[in-house]
Amino acid sequence: MFDFTNKSILITGGTGSFGKKFVEVILKQHPNIRRLIIFSRDELKQFEMAQQFSEAAYPCMRYFIGDIRDAARLKRACEGVDVIIHAAALKQVPAAEANPMECIMTNVMGAENVINAAMDSGVTDVIALSTDKAAAPINLYGATKLCSDKLFVAANNIKGSRNLKFSVVRYGNVMGSRGSVIPFFMNKRKEGVLPITDDRMTRFNISLEDGVNMVLYALNNHWGGEIFVPKIPSYKILDVANAIAPSCEKKIVGIRPGEKVHEEMITEADSFTTVDLGKYYAILPQVPNWKLDDFKTGFNAKDVEIGFKYNSGTNDEWLTIEQLRSLIRVHVDADFIEK
Repeated sequence: MFDFTNKSILITGGTGSFGKKFVEVILKQHPNIRRLIIFSRDELKQFEMAQQFSEAAYPCMRYFIGDIRDAARLKRACEGVDVIIHAAALKQVPAAEANPMECIMTNVMGAENVINAAMDSGVTDVIALSTDKAAAPINLYGATKLCSDKLFVAANNIKGSRNLKFSVVRYGNVMGSRGSVIPFFMNKRKEGVLPITDDRMTRFNISLEDGVNMVLYALNNHWGGEIFVPKIPSYKILDVANAIAPSCEKKIVGIRPGEKVHEEMITEADSFTTVDLGKYYAILPQVPNWKLDDFKTGFNAKDVEIGFKYNSGTNDEWLTIEQLRSLIRVHVDADFIEK
């Protein structure tokens, strides 16, 4: 198990939804941590986050302005750091389609900068956040995150003798995160009409807390090169709309460029190297720097069937309308009432 005592953790994109929840969890569970460094571009978001997690109240907190595109600045931020949680990304699909090189510079070249900074700074563990859109991608955002995943997996084979491991966590839509469908629908219902891209659409669902716990699981258990995937439920987009605003008109507006009807986290092609760990799946590296049999024995892991795929439309666990309402009250708005 990873020992957080006197350790320093840097979170890229740390002012985002994930970063805030990660900091909240770490401060509660590991009060003996030495430093928690928020590395991000927006000084206003850092100022606002520091109102909740101030350096006066939490002496371990540090706020570092910088962009993962800036390799020198990132390397400076990583001095004395033990762990990097890489959450920074440009992730809005339409914006990525319209501004492809901006997305590539952040999501691909930024990932390479994280890898190089880790290798040059004595970091021991790197966990990178991925997305279901990286599996069989059809949009630029997903393609850049697939490239990022490949970079982090391959980094384990160029680290030399360093005591350093890189792994990835991949999960679906985070309930209530900025720009996601639930807060979008909650805002739109006051207009009386909810825009539905396709009434067949499904998505995976995970809470911020479960996303943070998955990162901690990876940090505690990774050997280097795995892509960890959680076993989580799916929902139908129409059920989300009816959970939030049953009285509103549901208007079909068509799928946006780069959007899928169903998302995948494990493709059929991945099935040859995917194992079942119980609560999670792991897509193992094709060229590991450790013995596959030792990994499988250590985790009591079972190979999935050849041809297995993990798709939001064929998932065997689904959220009902009532379950969605309950989860919204827990994870998004405690005062939520459907209208």
